Parts: sequence; structure tokens; C-alpha cells
Amino acid sequence: MIGDNIKFFRKKAKMTQMELAQKANISRSYLADVERNRYNPSFDTLKAIASALNVPISSLIGEEDAKNPNRDTQLPELTEKDERDIAKDLQRIMESLESCEGLMYDGEPMDEETRELIRISLENSMRLAKKIAKRKFTPKKYRK
Repeated sequence: MIGDNIKFFRKKAKMTQMELAQKANISRSYLADVERNRYNPSFDTLKAIASALNVPISSLIGEEDAKNPNRDTQLPELTEKDERDIAKDLQRIMESLESCEGLMYDGEPMDEETRELIRISLENSMRLAKKIAKRKFTPKKYRK
């Protein structure tokens, strides 16, 4: 998370929150909230923090955790039940969209290709959301 990375580089630079906040021209309380991952800073704020810490922005927003670059960032696999649930929900959503003329553009019905693209996009989003939820809400003792 971005906040964890900011905190890591701040401590590595032996700076207090107050010092970093002053150098980045932001409030200390906002910085504390960012470090706790309560807020996502804007690009300009990230740029100011990175400049104050003397690190590239990519280090702050990197996919890997700065404290532990070798940690497992893989999302859990979906079970057969998860796959069935996604298929059932996807079918229900598509039927709902088609039945209430939700798939129209400027009063014209969507063509079959566009409908399929929407279905694929929804399916991918649902799969990703399910995987993220599994990682987020599975207790550590049950993770593989």
C-alpha cells in the first residue's frame, strides 16, 4: 500500500511526520491518514512527498511493499463454487440490463459485439473483486 511505502521511506530517511509534512507542504494529520491508508493522495501530493523523501514516485506507488519486496502479492485462486456464483450473478446482471433497455446508446440497442464486450468486462471485474475480497477477508491462519 502507498501509505506503508511512504512510512517506510520516511523512517528510512529518519524524518518525523511533522518534518515530512512541512517539506511536502501538507498537514501532519493528513500525512498520518495517508500512512494509515485511510486516504489516497493525489498525484501532486505524491510528487511532493517523493521529492521531500528524495525517492522516485514509483517507489511510493510500487506494487510491491517497500518493507518486504519478496512478499507474496498473488491473489488467491477461485474455487468451483466461486466460479458458479460469478456465472450466476453475471447472468442475472445481464438479464437485468437487457430487460430494462439498459444496454442502449442514444436510444439505439447495443449490437451483439458490444453486449459481449460488456459481459466480458463485467466478468473480469467480478473475478478480480472476488479474489481481492478473498485475500482481504480470509484470516491469516487459513491462507495457503
